[in-house]
Amino acid sequence: MQLTRDNPIIDAMAITTTPPVIRLRGLQKRFGVGDAENIAINNIDLTIKKGEFVAIMGPSGCGKTTLLNILGLLDQSIDGEYELNGQSVDSMSRYKQARIRSQQIGFVFQNFNLVSRLNVIENVALPLIYNGITHTKRLMIASDILRNFHLNEREYYMPHQLSGGQIQRVAIARALVNEPSIILADEPTGNLDSQASHIIMEELSDLHKRGNTVIMVTHNPRLTTYASRVITMLDGKIDTDTKTTIKSPHRKTPKHLVGTHRRKKTVPKIKRRKK
Repeated sequence: MQLTRDNPIIDAMAITTTPPVIRLRGLQKRFGVGDAENIAINNIDLTIKKGEFVAIMGPSGCGKTTLLNILGLLDQSIDGEYELNGQSVDSMSRYKQARIRSQQIGFVFQNFNLVSRLNVIENVALPLIYNGITHTKRLMIASDILRNFHLNEREYYMPHQLSGGQIQRVAIARALVNEPSIILADEPTGNLDSQASHIIMEELSDLHKRGNTVIMVTHNPRLTTYASRVITMLDGKIDTDTKTTIKSPHRKTPKHLVGTHRRKKTVPKIKRRKK
């Protein structure tokens, strides 16, 4: 058989050999020593492909957030194997891991983690400092992404002047300012009411539809309707791992959002800047 570039068999082989975004083998994380030792992550095997929306659920203390921190290269004291885009994390220098966190991974935290002394646009522009971009250019990029989230009128507000939903949208904008391919969200709606939660989840869902890999930790089973895969953890292990059909929750639009929220069903596409 002649092997050609246009051969469908060869093309299929190329597809199957593409490494997953994340691959874990025998992953373990321990805290403490001796009698005080606690195993937070217990021998986990996990593969996540590009473009998946994974929701991780489980009771408090089951290891959800610990696992998310490991995936985001925030916690490196682990046993087992972790491959990110086909490369072993253990073989990466600290400098390279920092570059990956800055350029390929976006973090959305439950407590927002905005810098209180900086205004909205400065908070969003903050991650760009590590890319050597000038101050003026950073503010221009941050302003563009805030416009996509309908927050351009709040650019010079301080965090304490915003609602909880607005603060979380700013946090998501900051997570996306470096155009990462992986979004890690730790209880992104944990401190929000149901209306603000719905808006935030629609924005994460839109990111997923554009090809981003989204990994979200949540206690709320209703939010799993946005995910293509639901993992349940128990005692540091994966208890269940189920692929789902994404269904858009049918919720009545609150009166005060009529005419605005319906137009914002999905976030407008973010303009990709030239690199």
